[in-house]
Amino acid sequence: MARLPAVGWYLLPLCAAAVVVCSLKHKQQQQQQQHQQQTKKDDLSLWIDEQQVKMYSGLKMPIYAIMEGKVTPYILDKNFEQYLPVIPSEVGYVNFTWMSGNKNYFYMFDTLDSDDKNILEPPTVTVKTDGKIPKRPKVFSILLPCSGNRSGIASFNIRLLIRNRKGRALPDTPLKVKLRKECMVRGTSKSTSLDLVCDKKCENNGWCNADKICQCPEGYMGQYCKTALCYPQCMNNGTCIAPGVCRCPQGFQGPHCEGGICAEKCLNGGKCIQKDTCQCPKGFYGLRCEYSKCIIPCLNGGKCKGVNKCRCIFGFQGDHCEIGQPIKQYYNCKRPCRHGYCTANRTCRCQQGWFGKFCQRKILKPKHDNHRPGYPHSCEDDDDDMDDYDEVPKSHHRWH
Repeated sequence: MARLPAVGWYLLPLCAAAVVVCSLKHKQQQQQQQHQQQTKKDDLSLWIDEQQVKMYSGLKMPIYAIMEGKVTPYILDKNFEQYLPVIPSEVGYVNFTWMSGNKNYFYMFDTLDSDDKNILEPPTVTVKTDGKIPKRPKVFSILLPCSGNRSGIASFNIRLLIRNRKGRALPDTPLKVKLRKECMVRGTSKSTSLDLVCDKKCENNGWCNADKICQCPEGYMGQYCKTALCYPQCMNNGTCIAPGVCRCPQGFQGPHCEGGICAEKCLNGGKCIQKDTCQCPKGFYGLRCEYSKCIIPCLNGGKCKGVNKCRCIFGFQGDHCEIGQPIKQYYNCKRPCRHGYCTANRTCRCQQGWFGKFCQRKILKPKHDNHRPGYPHSCEDDDDDMDDYDEVPKSHHRWH
């Protein structure tokens, strides 16, 4: 029987359940639309990206575990574990993407364990086991290292806890997943004789197992071990030509084709993102980020943050930060005081109009003309500041 390409692993732990619960063909267009909308949402999401799904299934669609702050229904299916295939031996990791949007969520992998350590070592993650979920989309991986001692199939367990800034658990979490991983040690096949014809078909040092199926070495996959695996994946339509080696299309460079090639250097902190295209920081524009939105430069360490709009460091004010004098600052606060300065007692003292532990929240003027005493004011988070805020909040919540 011909072996199907090794596609099961990427379903870990979501796609296989989605295949069983609903028709992928029907969901393809629907989830593509959801994915486009999701990038504009402001709440928690966790998914396998569409390029990774297409790489192993042919369907270009994302598969979500969490969308808009809610765990997707098929993750909660009581028969979820029965739907999941065995992860093939040639695949040693699976990638996920997550983001918290404009909200703050904190995570903890409190269980990463293998039921048979003679076959499979406990899985690991490429992020800290606890911390803050990034606001913008970022990729992390679950690594599945075989022990190399014995061939076989071993189960492993993953449990992920998620809570908000107040320490409250996300509904339907922690996420609990039990999966199976195949490991193969060369020379332990049950076959009494080598199938030389099969061995010749297996490329890149692959070999035949007892079922006359090519067993691929780490870094390759496919029916005859022809497909190389790159982690992270090659970006911008790059091609993986060997394990961890990307061939980049014209106009791109970098280990994963993540960077562009600009004939002229991007200025003022700009970043080359594709051929002759610069991504400019706030306050600058132009093909090379050569123009400032502030006609008169910001003085005394101020930064241009909009059209003729300077953000001044504490102690200075004015349209161009030209008024004032520097204030002695200390540098022993846990995080930078964005709109204030660090005092000797390790706390932030905020500029007028700002508040919060790190002076990251702005007091807004009432939208109404009614300024009667007691009329409520609103506030907003400074996105730049909150990206820097990664302290896990203290909580008396007890996880079960």
